[in-house]
Amino acid sequence: MTTVDFVMTEHASWSATADGASRIVAMPDGGRWLVTTDGGSIVQQSLDESSMTPTVDVFSLSGRIGAAPELTAALSDMGTVARMRNLNLWDAIGTAIIRQVIRAGQAKKLYRAFCEEFGEQAILPDGQVHSLFPGPEMVLKIGADEFKSVGMAFKRPAIQAAAQAYIDHSELWHDLEPTDLIDALQTVPRIGPWTARAAVADWSNDWSLYPYADLAVRTWAKRAAPSYVWPSDEPAFEGVWRTLAGDHLSSLTLLTLAWGSKHGDIG
Repeated sequence: MTTVDFVMTEHASWSATADGASRIVAMPDGGRWLVTTDGGSIVQQSLDESSMTPTVDVFSLSGRIGAAPELTAALSDMGTVARMRNLNLWDAIGTAIIRQVIRAGQAKKLYRAFCEEFGEQAILPDGQVHSLFPGPEMVLKIGADEFKSVGMAFKRPAIQAAAQAYIDHSELWHDLEPTDLIDALQTVPRIGPWTARAAVADWSNDWSLYPYADLAVRTWAKRAAPSYVWPSDEPAFEGVWRTLAGDHLSSLTLLTLAWGSKHGDIG
């Protein structure tokens, strides 16, 4: 069990429970794990004979964030924050594609509907059923009308192109360094820099790779430190964010998103 001050459950595969949240984790070796949290601890339970275990990374703020003491205080108050890596690269890619253009809340609804309609079912020890993200082979079999029935018609070209590319290149992709994987993913039609970086950050838990000038980071930074004069455009914000972060770009970005997960939802 991992015990921290806060557990991030922003990924759409987390479902609310009476005490916190739960998630079925599909491992690269085909294993399945049930992961539960009450907000301050993570408990993992194997559902089969998986030889791999989920990876949980813990983030905390060390030192002051540039010339933004208000942001430093807000993120320091978070204490230690845990986030599970999404070791299923295909799920990370699919999740990032679903998140393209639309708001976070709507993306979660689409992700869950897609899983429930087309994903493999995992039965929990108490008899409850969770639906996993459909594999790339299954995604290629889903017809246009079926995509439309779950509100995913607009996502079909991108996610099916990614499914074929994953089948063709996944072995190579898993061996690449994260920065090289970002470049590789952008060779897939309809996957641009935002999608590639979001997917690889989810998969690696290296949040220096996340598109940290996006709406979510900008929104939560402004709310956490309203007195700081934040740039309104993405390129300027990106430069300021890198300067403020110094050597802590990954933890600053992750903790800011965690602050948003704790204090509100823009989706």
